[in-house]
Amino acid sequence: MTENARRILIVEDDTSIGLGLRMNLEREGYRVQLAEDGELALHRIRDENWDLIILDVMLPKLNGYEILMAMAQERIATPVLVLSARTEDKDKVTGLDLGAEDYVTKPFSVSELLARVRVALRRRRTANRSHQLFRFGDVTVDIHTREVKKNDTPVELTLTEFNVLQALVLSRGRTMTRQQIFEAVWGKDHHGTQRTIDNFVAQLRSKLEDNPAAPAHLVTIRGIGYRLAP
Repeated sequence: MTENARRILIVEDDTSIGLGLRMNLEREGYRVQLAEDGELALHRIRDENWDLIILDVMLPKLNGYEILMAMAQERIATPVLVLSARTEDKDKVTGLDLGAEDYVTKPFSVSELLARVRVALRRRRTANRSHQLFRFGDVTVDIHTREVKKNDTPVELTLTEFNVLQALVLSRGRTMTRQQIFEAVWGKDHHGTQRTIDNFVAQLRSKLEDNPAAPAHLVTIRGIGYRLAP
C-alpha cells in the first residue's frame, strides 16, 4: 500500500461486514477506515479527505439518508456508494436522488462491490483531470469544482444530477442514448432501468431551463435519448 493510495471510509455498524469489506479493499491496495455510527461518520466526512464513502443506510444516531442530506447541504462532493438491505425501487431512488453515486443491495458479492468501487473512483479521477468551464445559454458548468450557475446564481444539484449533466456536457452536442448516459453515470456493471435517466433530465430541466416544458438546451431526441444544445 502506497502513501497516495485511494482513501475509502466504510460506514457500517455491522462489525463483521465492515471488517470484511476493509480486508478486501485493503487487499486491493486502498487505505480504509471504519466508522460504526452516523454521527462519527459525518464528523470524519467533514474533517478528512476521502476518495470514496461506502455508506450503510440503517445506522445508529444518524442514518445514511441523513448523512447524504447533510453532505448535499454542505456541498461535500465525495462520491458515496450506498449499501442497504432495502431492495425496493423507492429506496434506491431515494438514495440516488439524495446524491449517492451508486446503490448496492445486501447481500452482495465482493467482486461486484469491488467493480463498482473501481468505477466510482475512475469517474472521480476523470472529473478531476477535466478542469473545464462549459456554458450553454445563461448556465455555466465547472467540471472540476462541480459548480453550476444560472445567471451567475449557484444552482444546487445532487451528485447524480450533476453526473447526468456532466455526461451530456462532455458529449459536446452529440446525441446520447439513455443507455450511454446510464453507463456514463453508473457504469456498465450497474443494473437498473434507463427510465431513471428521464427523471433526472426532468429534474435538471426544472432547475436550468427557463421553460422546462419547452426546453431550449436539454433536448429530447425522440426514440433515442438526449442532447445538450448550445
